[in-house]
Amino acid sequence: MPSSETKWLLITLWLLTWPAASSAQQAADRSIAQQPNSAPGIEHPSAYVLGADDQITIQALEAEEISNKPVRIDADGYITLPLLGRLRAGGLTVGQLEAEMTARLKAYIREPQVSVSITEFRSQPVSVIGQVKNPGVQQLQGRKSLVEVLSLAGGLLPEAGYSVKITRRPEWGPIPLPTASKDPGGNFSIAEVSLKRIMEAKNPEENILIQPNDVISVPRAEMVYVIGDVKKPGGFILSERKTVSVLQALALAEGLQLTAAAKSAKIIRESSTSNRTEIPLNLKDVLAGKTTDIPMYPDDILFVPNSVTRTVLGKTAEAALRMGTGIAVYR
Repeated sequence: MPSSETKWLLITLWLLTWPAASSAQQAADRSIAQQPNSAPGIEHPSAYVLGADDQITIQALEAEEISNKPVRIDADGYITLPLLGRLRAGGLTVGQLEAEMTARLKAYIREPQVSVSITEFRSQPVSVIGQVKNPGVQQLQGRKSLVEVLSLAGGLLPEAGYSVKITRRPEWGPIPLPTASKDPGGNFSIAEVSLKRIMEAKNPEENILIQPNDVISVPRAEMVYVIGDVKKPGGFILSERKTVSVLQALALAEGLQLTAAAKSAKIIRESSTSNRTEIPLNLKDVLAGKTTDIPMYPDDILFVPNSVTRTVLGKTAEAALRMGTGIAVYR
């Protein structure tokens, strides 16, 4: 067994080397957090890139002149501090700014220790528009993926489509997606992403990191409507399909009520002249296979009247459209 003197020597050596080991581990952690291929959505304060209008608070031992005072980064990316004067903060990570301030403070303090915390994020806005619960400007506050930014906007509305469009400024390079292309003026990179494939984990690579000043647009989904004497009337999202058949639409509506006038159904369709076309449809024959099942296109309305009122159909189109306003939407 080692002697008492040897034990005390080992303990002393461990205590002397422990701070250095801890610092090395912290540096390694910082390096991992700053790697561009680290997992989306991981936030590390030292890796955050500061920008104009961010507000920071500085903690510096033996430098009360600059400690515990909120400082706003100006439009040019600079801050002005006692002792240190004017120095650039925009474009630096929090860790880089801490290192720069530590180096400058060495002219006044033997071993300066500086810590920078972010009290307000203002420099990384992202616009989320369209069919989300809280459209508007969101702040990234670190690394955020597409799905995370949509969550910040409150998530999708029921009538949202299954794809989303991203527009990106040229300083961030092209959007890293196969569908990316430039706008006609060549000033922006534009790409479309299938949210359905991301949510179903069929193509998680499309859940890309969002960059400052990106515009995320969630369009309204294309829908068909089934209203009238059916079990579940409403609007039905077409998903990635461009059409559904009448029987498919009727299945989505869970079939006919017992009182439905199946022979007097109609498809109401918008025409190019802004007029509505009514297509008579004998659902009884379609269900029996005696008549061809026909396709329904975006915004088509399948209207199934009640057998009690089947003779009162003079204003079928208008009544159907009124019924279609504010009805339930099913994905």
